[in-house]
Amino acid sequence: MARKKDADRSVREKPAYPPGTEAEGSTRAVVIVPVLTRQPRGDEDTNRPRLTRSAEARHDEAVGLAQAIDLDPIHTAVVTVNDPRPATLLGSGKVAEFAEIVKEGRAELVIVDHPLTPVQQRNLEKELNAKVLDRTGLILEIFGERARTKEGTLQVDLAHLNYQKGRLVRSWTHLERQRGGAGFLGGPGETQIESDRRALQDKIKKLKHELETVRRTRDLHRAKRKKVPFPVVAIVGYTNAGKSTLFNRLTGAGVLAEDMLFATLDPTLRRVRLPHGTPVILSDTVGFISDLPTHLIAAFRATLEEVVEADLVIHLRDISDPDTAAQAEDVERILADLGVDAGDTKRVIEVWNKIDRLDEGNRARLLADGIDGNKAPPIAISAATGKGIDVLKAIIETRVSGELETLTVTLKPEQLGLVDWLYRNGDVVSRTDNEDGGVTVALKATQSAHEEIESRLRRKNNG
Repeated sequence: MARKKDADRSVREKPAYPPGTEAEGSTRAVVIVPVLTRQPRGDEDTNRPRLTRSAEARHDEAVGLAQAIDLDPIHTAVVTVNDPRPATLLGSGKVAEFAEIVKEGRAELVIVDHPLTPVQQRNLEKELNAKVLDRTGLILEIFGERARTKEGTLQVDLAHLNYQKGRLVRSWTHLERQRGGAGFLGGPGETQIESDRRALQDKIKKLKHELETVRRTRDLHRAKRKKVPFPVVAIVGYTNAGKSTLFNRLTGAGVLAEDMLFATLDPTLRRVRLPHGTPVILSDTVGFISDLPTHLIAAFRATLEEVVEADLVIHLRDISDPDTAAQAEDVERILADLGVDAGDTKRVIEVWNKIDRLDEGNRARLLADGIDGNKAPPIAISAATGKGIDVLKAIIETRVSGELETLTVTLKPEQLGLVDWLYRNGDVVSRTDNEDGGVTVALKATQSAHEEIESRLRRKNNG
């Protein structure tokens, strides 16, 4: 009920830091979270209404995004917008109110957690006398700061240029100039904005060409992996769901894993061997977020193809977050855009993370009854503490290699070289040394391992 009251207020203020603890040297920012009163449209393909995110959750996420690039939110507010204004989105009274807050707080930047048109962005900058970033621009800034690989930098640059293309009139200070005609051409000449727009388009074409090269390289790597067919398991989820922590837990890798939005941007792949010897390629991907800019989805297509091509997709949810259902819906929508059906239980495993953050009562209720009427998934885990990880590994291995089978293998003396392989790729139950020098091994193994054993025995016999 408290959240509903907050959403109904015209402005709800919340200090981002306790008094006296403001981040030193950071850019001072005002964070505005507009809440439109009209309900979002449902999915056209299912006619299912979209879940409405709470004002509190949207506020906290916006502040988290600002803090992700070390901004100092000196003032934050949730604003109910009954009638969005084409010129400024917010009403004139609210714009004047925030202009005073910006002036008194000496803020250099205003974050509006909503998509803004170029006109709205330009008008707000004039009225507030500060630089304005909308949600798309802020996410682009975060991605630009986090990109580490050449591929990641190319993808962010392309997304940023596509975003900037419609905002030249705001962002470039010299656009009022004209380049005069010369000789027989005459006329007033080409405006600077037209020249810059053309130069921008040339840069976009160049980046697209470079990214196409990256895509072809990825295709070659993927083709090589298929020649030595290791199943690919991709971890996807809302940003800060714990994907990198789970990736590190499963692989022992040292991927950056912090409690912040978009801690990981560049994809990481590692080979890992599951409990019964099945080797898989595990892929950690960029986190998803609600209203993910279309520029980013298009630019990161090369990276996200790892998800499209994956044999198994782990949809990781932060089950401790009050808005976990809305976050899951956002992830499922992006997966659908990529051509991955989140409802395909053979290919997609839904995993609930951070159960260690729930008290005993809520944890027991959740695991018994599920959430939002859905029964609990096959596994609930804590990637931080390791709880449930062994069960998750077993489920992954079953999905990619089939159920465990109990089999007995008798090896002749000349086949004893296979004993080590059996121990590495199966769960040996017993071993009996035979009088002829051979051995009989009883073990549990996956269907794929069973097929490989038979293939190796045939090659030994033929040899």
